[in-house]
Amino acid sequence: MGTNLKGKLFIFVIISIIIMSTISVTENVKEALLKVALELQLKLGRRVDLNEAIRYLLTKGIKRPDLLKQACQPISGFEDAYKELRKERMKDEERACRKYSL
Repeated sequence: MGTNLKGKLFIFVIISIIIMSTISVTENVKEALLKVALELQLKLGRRVDLNEAIRYLLTKGIKRPDLLKQACQPISGFEDAYKELRKERMKDEERACRKYSL
């Protein structure tokens, strides 16, 4: 017994669920990332999203462990600057409490 499919329209729907998250970047990083995406679009001749641009940067990057180590070292005078920052922040909090009667 054969099934007669002539004249029938079958629609197959494929649903893809993609879990996405949001990351925060500064405006200048966003602009740089958009430039990378634009360059990739010109190079590949097709539309490229920011996710693909990030993936490209992660895979093509030249690894420089010496620069990473240098960037992660504490800078001189950090402790004094941090203490000053905390002191000024406490002053800001005190002024806000006086101003708004908290």
